[in-house]
Amino acid sequence: MEFSLPVALGTVIAIVVLGVAGLVAGGMMALRTTLMMVAPSMLVFGLLAFGIGVKHGEFRATR
Repeated sequence: MEFSLPVALGTVIAIVVLGVAGLVAGGMMALRTTLMMVAPSMLVFGLLAFGIGVKHGEFRATR
């Protein structure tokens, strides 16, 4: 399977959405807390991990 940038970013966003939906459905914390604190931090972490992974893949591909 070949990933392009939009497909890969869409996958990261889908994983974050599924995680937030699970937290909301589970009723572990207030909806407002989940959407204002947890969702943005999950998105930032996901994008940082994605960026580091891309750079690592580029490094490995050139060595």
